[in-house]
Amino acid sequence: MGDKIGAKADDFGGKAKEAAGSLTGDQKLENEGKADQAKAGIKEAAENVKDALGDAAGKVKNALKKD
Repeated sequence: MGDKIGAKADDFGGKAKEAAGSLTGDQKLENEGKADQAKAGIKEAAENVKDALGDAAGKVKNALKKD
């Protein structure tokens, strides 16, 4: 759960950087913000996969206990 919160924080920070860069005309800062948002999206996707695998493992474990 903590990694998902971190990804959301990175996404928010990236949006702030992008907006600040856009407002000031700083293309480098704007691009950094976009990159931070992309990294946050990758982190969040990885967390979702990890959660799905954990859920699947739990279902397999429960199914094996029933047999």
